[in-house]
Amino acid sequence: METLQEEIKGSLAGNAMAQRMLYRRLAGKMLLVCMRYMKNKTEAEDVLQEGFMLVFQKLDQYNGSGSFEGWIRKIMVNKSLEHLRKSVYLYPMKDLSGINDYAISTEDVFGNIASKDLLRMIQELPPAYRTIFNLYVFEGLKHKEIAEMLGISEGTSKSNLSDARKLLKKRIQPVTKQSLVVNG
Repeated sequence: METLQEEIKGSLAGNAMAQRMLYRRLAGKMLLVCMRYMKNKTEAEDVLQEGFMLVFQKLDQYNGSGSFEGWIRKIMVNKSLEHLRKSVYLYPMKDLSGINDYAISTEDVFGNIASKDLLRMIQELPPAYRTIFNLYVFEGLKHKEIAEMLGISEGTSKSNLSDARKLLKKRIQPVTKQSLVVNG
């Protein structure tokens, strides 16, 4: 079993076996990153493949400072955003009729909803909401950074995040209530 550093060094040298091992080591984690942005697993797998092609093309640009996994993660997020820009418009949604702002505690959500269900709910968000939610919540970006990255205003970023949260709360509430009835 090679170490990560050996796989990186071998991949830089063009060693196909080292590239396969590096891919196998990180593909699962990176697929989860891509799945948060894409609507389905097939799209996420396409982005993952494009992302790893870029990783191997740009591997010489990784300077060793910081986490290698973090470096790849950034590539996957950027590839996901690129894919979204090509396939859909990342404009804010306007019609939120029927959305109620339910109060759900963190314990209820994390204690009674499976992570795969939460991932599916995030994937079902409209593309603009899903993208901003992921960038803010999972990537830790500020609204100013998101606005610059997507070419929107900070206000639009804030509004879309708020609307994404409302939609998720609306979708989570029935699941948590059902789980509480079954488990209660």
